Formats: sequence, C-alpha cells, structure tokens
Amino acid sequence: MIRFIAAAILFIPGILGAFGIKLMRDAVFNEVYALLINEGIQFVVGLILFLFGLAFIGGFIYHRDKKRNLVKEKEYTEK
Repeated sequence: MIRFIAAAILFIPGILGAFGIKLMRDAVFNEVYALLINEGIQFVVGLILFLFGLAFIGGFIYHRDKKRNLVKEKEYTEK
C-alpha cells in the first residue's frame, strides 16, 4: 500500500510536467485554451508546471539516492 501511495505521489507531478509541455507546445502553435488569455500567459504557465514536475521528481530521486549513500558529498577545503 505504501509503494502505491509513493507511486501516486510521483505520478501526479509527472502528469503536471507533461501537461506543462503540452501547454508550451500549444502556445507555440497558437492554440490557446479558453481559461488562459493569450499565448504568452499559456507558455509561462506551462513552463512553471514543467519546472515544478521536473524539480519534484529530481528532488525525490536525489533524496532517495542520498538516503542510500549513493551521492558523494563534496568536501570544501579552505586554501
């Protein structure tokens, strides 16, 4: 059950990201949704949705890899 919930949590931002790509593509080809006023606003909304989905999934993968010690931390030394 917990794996299903985790998959659903990842699935929703993925869908939002895909819808963001669709909004940007439609704005480029001058297909405007009735809810969004013009192509510029539609493109910006699509870009925001895409970046949100990408950041959420990327952050999830980074957090999971960091928890499993697969990410090496950089050590900064003073010179």
